[in-house]
Amino acid sequence: MGSEPTHLVIFKVVYGLSLSDKKIINIVVSDKSPLIQVGLRTLFGCDKRFALVATAVDGEQFMEEIGCIDFDIGIIGWEMPYLNGRGVLKKMANINGPTPKIIVYTSNVAPDVPRQVMRLGGAGFCQKSESPERLIETILAVSEGRMVFPFMDMSKPGNDPFGLLTGREQELLIALSEGNTNIQIASELDISLNTVKFHLKNLYSKLNVKNRAQAVASYLKEYTTV
Repeated sequence: MGSEPTHLVIFKVVYGLSLSDKKIINIVVSDKSPLIQVGLRTLFGCDKRFALVATAVDGEQFMEEIGCIDFDIGIIGWEMPYLNGRGVLKKMANINGPTPKIIVYTSNVAPDVPRQVMRLGGAGFCQKSESPERLIETILAVSEGRMVFPFMDMSKPGNDPFGLLTGREQELLIALSEGNTNIQIASELDISLNTVKFHLKNLYSKLNVKNRAQAVASYLKEYTTV
């Protein structure tokens, strides 16, 4: 008999309720933080509407779980090793057939992240700084077929240089902030190295900076908190 991959944490314990019960929302959590995993396991363990059926520590493990576990909603981080949240959503777009709905659960406060999640097919977005009740509400809404995103003000793009960036340039800026090299960015976005350099040149011009270090410093100053 085959066995589950050893690096996947599979629970398959649903607190006395059947996994086939449609009233239960089967969830897989993918987050690099053990504290987040433990916290969500406790949160869902106290609510019989949910079943945490597996956890993963990075995007690659999460994609493996899609292939071996049937679940309804994936709650994933945006910054994850090996394959980040953006990469997970892009890979899921290429899967034929039904896939779980994805909620991005992150501490990243950059306003472009919810926009990227929506554009890449995510179903919901929730900040880790929000209350557990807010995450529960988001999961319930998404399970009912709704999309849940924060308000995104598109009325004043000219007052914010980051608002002038195209979707691709936003992707590159976030990739830079995560420490990726040009070669890694080209591979992840499936574009040529010359195309990466072209987009970076435009990005630097719009942000009025001279290099990647200044672009990242500007981004982190604007959108991250201690």
